[in-house]
Amino acid sequence: MTQSRLFEEEPAPNRPDAPGDSLDLPPDAPLAARMRPLSFDEFVGQEHLTGPRAALRRAVESDRLSSIILWGPPGVGKTTLAEVIARLTRAYFSRLSATSAGVADLRRVVVEARQRRQAQAQRTVLFIDEIHRFNKAQQDAILPVVENGTVTLIGATTENPSFEVNAALLSRSRVYTMRALSDDEVKLILRRALADPKRGLGGQNIRLEPEAEDFLANLANGDARASLNMLELAVSSAPERSPGQPLTIDAALLENAVQRRALQYDKGGEQHYDIISALHKSVRGSDPDAALYWLARMLESGEDPLFVARRLIRMASEDIGLADPQALPVAMAAQQAMHFLGMPEGALALAECAVYLATAPKSNRIYNAYKSVQADVQNSRNDPVPLHLRNAPTGLMKNLGYGEGYKYAHDYAGGFVYQQNLPASLEGKRYYEPTERGYEAELNERLNRWRAEATQERASVETPSDPDTSSALES
Repeated sequence: MTQSRLFEEEPAPNRPDAPGDSLDLPPDAPLAARMRPLSFDEFVGQEHLTGPRAALRRAVESDRLSSIILWGPPGVGKTTLAEVIARLTRAYFSRLSATSAGVADLRRVVVEARQRRQAQAQRTVLFIDEIHRFNKAQQDAILPVVENGTVTLIGATTENPSFEVNAALLSRSRVYTMRALSDDEVKLILRRALADPKRGLGGQNIRLEPEAEDFLANLANGDARASLNMLELAVSSAPERSPGQPLTIDAALLENAVQRRALQYDKGGEQHYDIISALHKSVRGSDPDAALYWLARMLESGEDPLFVARRLIRMASEDIGLADPQALPVAMAAQQAMHFLGMPEGALALAECAVYLATAPKSNRIYNAYKSVQADVQNSRNDPVPLHLRNAPTGLMKNLGYGEGYKYAHDYAGGFVYQQNLPASLEGKRYYEPTERGYEAELNERLNRWRAEATQERASVETPSDPDTSSALES
């Protein structure tokens, strides 16, 4: 067998003149592999793609499929859908797995696709599983042959194509989103597996208790493959039974076999960003319960706890700021506690911080003020520091007027005196405007008093009386 054939398989077309009613798998193949749907009608879930009126199904059944990307979480049927397409298309169907294939394998598939097109006028559909694992060079190698129609691409990915697939390749493909299955859909798949005597467990006299079925559906998290794998594990680990006696799978047996839910979480993928976003927005929305939930989802799935601590520190400044000046020290203390204790003990420090931040008064005025300052620094002229604010450590600097006219605030009543502290082009500009919440209410009152004095002082400096005019009026 040539190297290219290692990555290609002839389809078993589901046509009247060709068999297409089995997966041709060995009897000891995993239950999840044996129970793969063979047609659109066997598909559970994804009605928007596989239902009778779905545009994708109509395109496949009329053999007019264009390049597509299938995006969704594990176990929702991406590879299975590609298999169904393979059985229906009259095109040659080639497979590559991005975890093992390289540019050389892509080139061999392309050469054979061109030869097939010229000699037999037959199209080639190229299925690339886990396409997000291809690097830029490998994705670039696909682009020209997708563009000129040498191959029709079907890419499958668990990662957001916007981030993981080249923009040029993405623009030449249609992205179809596949959602996690509902609990009812997972239960239907389990029942089919228990009833099917040929591909499933139908000949083994197995009874799945309703509580156990609920337990499996809950543990599966919308992943059909995971539900079937757990069912198979429970069956294989069940105590021996007498001939003719049914095997009853209850929640206790399942719990003993499975031990722990396999949490779906990718520290480098989209879920990493989705869940930290949910945590941040729950804190901002003053919802301590949701904040605790998303925090636990990350920590219990193996997320770096110091990454979470850094984000909590950011929230303390961005969303609370001076409405509660203790928010930042609390967040820093939580980071130090986590660094000192590690997991699992340090999780409580992060939980305490998350609840504190969620229940604190909110203000984004520091965040907004800094963004406004950033814009002025980047877009306006960078004027020199006013002379009276400059330090004058040498005689030359004093002679040049450095520090001259500086007003020492502590020499004035209330510790405040107006002087020009911004460059002249920005004088009077306000960046920080406190809210009326928490400690900022006190700051707001204080700043309003100081700013009123500053405005009056600026007005007297900007409109001095003209001596000559005054004399003329007097005369």
